[in-house]
Amino acid sequence: MSRFPALRDAPVLSGARQPRYKPSMTRLTPTDALRRRLHGFTLLELMMAIALVGVLTAIALPIYSGYRLKVQDAQAEQDVVSMSAAIQSYWTYNRALPSSLADIGMAGKLDPWGHPYVYYNIELNGKGGARRDKALNPINTDFDLYSMGQNGQSKSQITNKLSLDDIIRANNGAYIGLASNY
Repeated sequence: MSRFPALRDAPVLSGARQPRYKPSMTRLTPTDALRRRLHGFTLLELMMAIALVGVLTAIALPIYSGYRLKVQDAQAEQDVVSMSAAIQSYWTYNRALPSSLADIGMAGKLDPWGHPYVYYNIELNGKGGARRDKALNPINTDFDLYSMGQNGQSKSQITNKLSLDDIIRANNGAYIGLASNY
């Protein structure tokens, strides 16, 4: 009981402010707090989170694929440079180009896409199988060395759509890069 029972039953004046009951101001019991934590996420919140993850994935995958392709192209270019240097070294010591990549110890070397590098000795085999530019002129006079690129297919003319992704050696080693950029 209250010490002042008369105040409890006193009439409220019309101008006086009455305190309002606010549920947020009440103190939660430990069971209420636990019950609120156990409810988890609503279906709408889960759907929004899944949609956000989907949008971020759709943005990130093409960027990652492009980056990965650039790295693979750079690795293939570096391989062609090192193999070309080994072939030039072989020529320096033997005064003849190797007949195959096995002569320089690189017979089983694969490009970043898992395809073998292609070596063609023009001096030994003739110009018939040499790689050619748009005007059908051979792009090298000594040897051809290239990767068939991501699609694993290649034609002798480097402007063919199957050859555009090839990593080639052209102008007797002055250019090493994508056939589409030559």
